[in-house]
Amino acid sequence: MTQSILPQSKTPKLIVVAAFDRGEDGDLGPAGEPKQFDSEERAIRKAKEIAGNHSGVVAWSREANPDIGEYGPPTTLYLAGEVPDME
Repeated sequence: MTQSILPQSKTPKLIVVAAFDRGEDGDLGPAGEPKQFDSEERAIRKAKEIAGNHSGVVAWSREANPDIGEYGPPTTLYLAGEVPDME
């Protein structure tokens, strides 16, 4: 009897870069919409590229299965400057 070995499917990852700036009131807020990436390497590269233009930049990832609303804890990939606490 032949047994086939199927590759295990990986849990999808949500990979995001978000930038933040201080407003006129001095409060830290989003600088545009967060951007989603298909690889951690690309997200880190983009975060480093834009870091000098903002008060803070973070690239992070988490395992995610949005079909069933399941998300793992976030993992910081790159952080520069000031960013709000991740919840």
